[in-house]
Amino acid sequence: MNSFPYPPTPQILHWLAAGQLANRLQRSIRLWVILNKLYGEENWTTDLAKKFTYAQLRDRLFSYYHPKSEKLNAEQITTKCQDPTCICHQSGWQIIQTANSHICQTQWQQEIQQLTGISSQQLHQQLQQPPFATVHRSLRDDLKQLTRLGWLQTVVKGEYQTLSKTELPAPTISATAQATFTQLSLPQTWELLHVLESISFVQPNLDIIIQNLWEQIVDHTHTSPTIQEPQQRIFLHLDYILSPEMQDQVDNYQEQLEQLWRIPAAGVVQFEYWIAATASKVQITVYPVCLHYLRRAKYLSAYGIDPQGNITWHNYRLDRIASEKLQILPWGDPGIPKELKEMWHSGNLPTPEYVETELEKAWGFNFYLQRELLIIRFPPAFAQWYVDNTFRHHSFQRIAYEKLANLITADIPETQQQQILDIIKHRNKQDIYYQAWIRTGDINVLMRLRDWRPNGEVIAPLSIRQRLKEEAIKELANY
Repeated sequence: MNSFPYPPTPQILHWLAAGQLANRLQRSIRLWVILNKLYGEENWTTDLAKKFTYAQLRDRLFSYYHPKSEKLNAEQITTKCQDPTCICHQSGWQIIQTANSHICQTQWQQEIQQLTGISSQQLHQQLQQPPFATVHRSLRDDLKQLTRLGWLQTVVKGEYQTLSKTELPAPTISATAQATFTQLSLPQTWELLHVLESISFVQPNLDIIIQNLWEQIVDHTHTSPTIQEPQQRIFLHLDYILSPEMQDQVDNYQEQLEQLWRIPAAGVVQFEYWIAATASKVQITVYPVCLHYLRRAKYLSAYGIDPQGNITWHNYRLDRIASEKLQILPWGDPGIPKELKEMWHSGNLPTPEYVETELEKAWGFNFYLQRELLIIRFPPAFAQWYVDNTFRHHSFQRIAYEKLANLITADIPETQQQQILDIIKHRNKQDIYYQAWIRTGDINVLMRLRDWRPNGEVIAPLSIRQRLKEEAIKELANY
């Protein structure tokens, strides 16, 4: 019996795409083909070496005339491949049909649309594209993805081996997971599914729940074919604009970190990191503590050697990591900073609880920056509609004009007090004033203050007041 008895049904492709079939249809088809070649009737495992490389698999997968150069782009590769029978020239639908000649095209495509939400025109365009008309690096990544999914095992870097039938994963959801959502009505299931798909990039493990919800919907539609998807009326819009390839890479970093955190004090990570200001790369060696999603990006909060070469905290955007994968350094590695090793030996490594505590102390994601008092003024009408009854940070609170002088003398450096008091004297007592503790220089706080401009006047800190003034003057020059 075959060890891979799964035809390329929409549900199987959706499972291989980790619940993101709309973005990964081409890749999902490639993964299915590779698995079918290795574990299906062709049983390539008998011909390939026990430990095989990508090059060995490539030579079996493609025609003899298929270019092997790593420097060619996808269009150049397919143009140079003169063998029309090569898999790089086969469209996605040709591959599906070849795998299952009895498949009903209409039903298959309808199920794909149900699982992805893409239009019939978009699906037709995707299926006309050849999934294997891609660069060799993408195919190398496919083997790595199959390793992460549990279908292959990495022996040494660049070498893979297949698994026995009993070790292979199965596309099933446990009864416990299924029971979690049985009390939801079909419309409720649809709404929950749409919301979870909108935020699944934040936590890729949500794909397990999403897959479970899709299976319930498919079960409903099989038993009651007349049931139609209800019109979606709840939409969740989040700014997270990355290419599918970059999103996959970010997900891979996150998965690697989550696996590392399952082992107490597992070790230190090292990676190349892009510095936007200089458009250059630096090597980072840090102890990873926790992940955040904030304003369109995922960040790693970590302690160690920061981009300036200091031993301290820093937040790193995952999409700016330049390394193919994070390098895990064991505690005995000589590249680990002495201070980190001492913290490890004494049991005082940084914790997520510390990060959470520091975030509570002041408004600002860069919790390691200096804390200063913010005083900001709004016109009453603007405050009523855009500021009052909103949450920024628990320290962001309204304050009466009469209390400002005491607040300034108590919590602002003496060298700045008189200048700020003079500003207050010339402001309208009927305006609305707010105070908050902020992290000076935090870009997310600055972006919010810019959004409030020109209705929000920053009175303190003076450094931010001066910066916003200079920005306003520069902006005015454009008009």
